[in-house]
Amino acid sequence: MFRKILIANRGEIAVRVIRACREMGIIPVAVYSDVDRSALHVKLAQEAYHIGPATPSESYLNIEKIIDVTKACGAEALHPGYGFLAENPKFVQRCEQEGIVFIGPPSYPMDVMGTKTTSRKMMADIGVPIIPGTVEPIKNEKELARKAEEIGYPVLLKAAAGGGGKGLRLVKRKGELRSAFEMARSEALSSFDDASVYVEKYIEEPHHIEIQILADHFGHTVYLGERECSIQRRYQKVIEETPSPFIGAETREKMGAIAVKAASSIGYRNAGTVEFIVDKDQNFYFLEMNTRLQVEHPITEMVTGIDLVKCQIEIAAGLPLRFGQKDIQPRGAALECRIYAEDPDNDFMPAPGKIIHLHAPSGGLGVRRDSGVYEGYTVPLEYDPLLSKLITWGMTRDEAIRRMLLALSEYQVFGIMTTIPFFRRILLHPKFQAGNYNTHFIAELEREAGVEEPDVKWAALIAAGIKSFRDAKAEPKRTGIKGGGSPWKIQGRTQNLTSRL
Repeated sequence: MFRKILIANRGEIAVRVIRACREMGIIPVAVYSDVDRSALHVKLAQEAYHIGPATPSESYLNIEKIIDVTKACGAEALHPGYGFLAENPKFVQRCEQEGIVFIGPPSYPMDVMGTKTTSRKMMADIGVPIIPGTVEPIKNEKELARKAEEIGYPVLLKAAAGGGGKGLRLVKRKGELRSAFEMARSEALSSFDDASVYVEKYIEEPHHIEIQILADHFGHTVYLGERECSIQRRYQKVIEETPSPFIGAETREKMGAIAVKAASSIGYRNAGTVEFIVDKDQNFYFLEMNTRLQVEHPITEMVTGIDLVKCQIEIAAGLPLRFGQKDIQPRGAALECRIYAEDPDNDFMPAPGKIIHLHAPSGGLGVRRDSGVYEGYTVPLEYDPLLSKLITWGMTRDEAIRRMLLALSEYQVFGIMTTIPFFRRILLHPKFQAGNYNTHFIAELEREAGVEEPDVKWAALIAAGIKSFRDAKAEPKRTGIKGGGSPWKIQGRTQNLTSRL
């Protein structure tokens, strides 16, 4: 087993990996940029090294700096987390060249799965169902128009090298094709340094379902159930759950077998996720493979009892999987809410700033919080605004939802805006509670006229109280909203009220 591991990341995922290392008796090493000197992952690591300015290209994306620190500190292995360099095959190759164990897949499967057109073609060749469309990048507008007519509108334009909704455009009719093509290419070039775009059929009433897999060095590959990831805003997941309330047992088993087949066909090792689009009739199509640990991995851990980060480390160390497919028996249901420093009432704009008060949910059976922040911490503007992930488990889906609503009602963050009130609105919606939703859910929710979850009103009231508190620091007796009191007391009154709603 490794003696020391460097975590080439920041925020809650760095904290998550640090904790796994500590449980395994491994020394965790952190890296940090100028604005992350006081970050939680730096405080928790046994060693921490400065790697440059806040700009990601000069710090967390700087391959040579991270390689140099890994060698200098004597770490035998490196965990990339997610984001930044986690899916960069050139980074993996540099680790391989320097004799550093990369805790993730080899560079080859990462490379082939990193380009969507290549991965689509490979999957089609081995019999994995793919969405009708092109398997090569579109060369020009003339070819695009011809392919779109063949496929039939509506169609999706997608960046060949991308993900996360970047370089993606929905085209409902022929007249929109040219402008959408230009915008998709432009965004793909700026986001991924590759303007290649392909086209595929748009699936009506789609569900986004992903299958978690693990593969060791001895030819053993297993799947650990699915995650329903259809609660998305602008193609970014915000709430995930397992098991999916939509797909049936037969479909689940078929998707799991296909995911294992897909991973095995490219010599995949370590943790990965095979993603599918599923139509209203439960026909499923390969979408992509994420060659890393997913943000939403905790819900799989909650229902299986398997620590995915520890499994990643053990596989990278050359150990075989400690279980087979028959040993994996998911139990109960789990949800995850991604808590962002964003303003839901202002088009979800990032809301960086200092956290002047933080009270986390009190916990209890089935409640987990993976966090990268603390009271007094200043959330920087330079990085993803994810603060924490709130996860709940229950013997039933209804129990997991009730626990999540209670945990959200206890979660207090003052000084910045967060998405907490927005999640309560989603979880209280009849369609969500019935499990009757798809990837259009949030767009439909935002269009609903006159529907406002009570917490939204109170969140605005609390924000007003905080502003008064800040403006009246020199005169504390005048702090607060009508009726007096500090924002902490205001929040307390709000919690008492909303708990009865």
